[in-house]
Amino acid sequence: MLKYYHGNEPGQTPGTLDNTWWEAGAMFMTLVQYWRVSGDSSHNAITTQGLQWQAGDDHDYLPANSTAYLGNDDQMFWGLAAMTCAETKYPDVSDGPSWLSLVQGVFNNQIPRWEMETCHGGLRWQIHSWLPGYDLKNTISNGGLFQIAARLARYTGDQKYADWATKIWDWMASSPLLDTKTWNVADTTSVTNDCTTNGNEQWTYNYGTLLSGAAYMYNFVSGSCFKTIRGKSHANTMSQTNGDPKWLDAVDGLLNASLRIFFPPMYNNGTVLSEVSCETIETCDRNQMCFKGFLSIWMAYTATLVPSTAERITPRLQGSAEAAARQCSGGEDGTECGVRWYEDKWDGKNSLETQMSSLSIFTANLMLQSDEKPVTSSTGGESKSDPDAGTGGKSRKTEPPRKITSGDRAGAWIVTLLVGVAWIAIMVWLVW
Repeated sequence: MLKYYHGNEPGQTPGTLDNTWWEAGAMFMTLVQYWRVSGDSSHNAITTQGLQWQAGDDHDYLPANSTAYLGNDDQMFWGLAAMTCAETKYPDVSDGPSWLSLVQGVFNNQIPRWEMETCHGGLRWQIHSWLPGYDLKNTISNGGLFQIAARLARYTGDQKYADWATKIWDWMASSPLLDTKTWNVADTTSVTNDCTTNGNEQWTYNYGTLLSGAAYMYNFVSGSCFKTIRGKSHANTMSQTNGDPKWLDAVDGLLNASLRIFFPPMYNNGTVLSEVSCETIETCDRNQMCFKGFLSIWMAYTATLVPSTAERITPRLQGSAEAAARQCSGGEDGTECGVRWYEDKWDGKNSLETQMSSLSIFTANLMLQSDEKPVTSSTGGESKSDPDAGTGGKSRKTEPPRKITSGDRAGAWIVTLLVGVAWIAIMVWLVW
């Protein structure tokens, strides 16, 4: 996978990949999770360098050299990478923002973009109006923020994050993006018709981000069990919520739908994961080749956080890892991984995305073997909190218009006069 990464080389920009920014965040997220379960720290230096370099001046993963073309989902994946660092006790740096504060910065940056003016809520796909897709509100942006809020709630014990997670979930359930009766998860909905219809493409990561977020909410330790002193959470008597039925229903519904859709019965009796919307017709683009890797990791989290799901999840992840291992047999050294895990031989495809997805399914199985839950601030988490992170930048919202003064009016009159005189002079010169 790292043969495609050159950000650590002289003259290159740390934390960047060719023609994609968000995938680098996803790559580092995968490497951190791999480090935690394997003990292999050989890639930690470039991971730390990349995650810190791309944090941006306001520590919210909106770096100045990329901000103009980013979507909310792009920023979100970097936030999830930092969240994974905090939950796995990946060491904070001494000369930069903590991992937890970076996630809080992303959360604080995105919440002001929650838009009530259209569709009664929700995040747009894109941050800026000049980008294609600005008129869409999509599942991965909203579901990603939902997952971030749920994980922050569990890690910090701060009820405000849980409240936002619930708010985001409830809005999605009221929109065409999420049907809590059939557990269908759509890809997009449009503000042009007030979010009354959807783009119903079926993608693994849309189901995965909602499944994972619901699992975190189910496992969430009630905010009443924490007291906050100078921005730090301290545990009182620990008592779990024992799993709100709302979230257990969500976990079961989303998991069963994911197993039904993305583990087709014709692939080794339904034990091999497939990106069904594009793999069989060979139209998966580089983004879509990543998606099932995310679902793999998030299913492993779910099995750990909601133990009743493990017997459904474990055989599917094991079967998928065995299938992926057969696909990772290409190239001169026999380690290049293809796209279609359900095929017994390498399918001839190879890219950073296929390597990352394969690493993810192998890592997911190691996570199941370790049975280690993500830590929280009360169970060994050491990353430092900054609830106000990311609130100092201009990227949160546009500046209000400045009040016009008499000096402004006088200046405007002089400029108008000068322009008028110049225009007359030009016309005289042309006629003359």
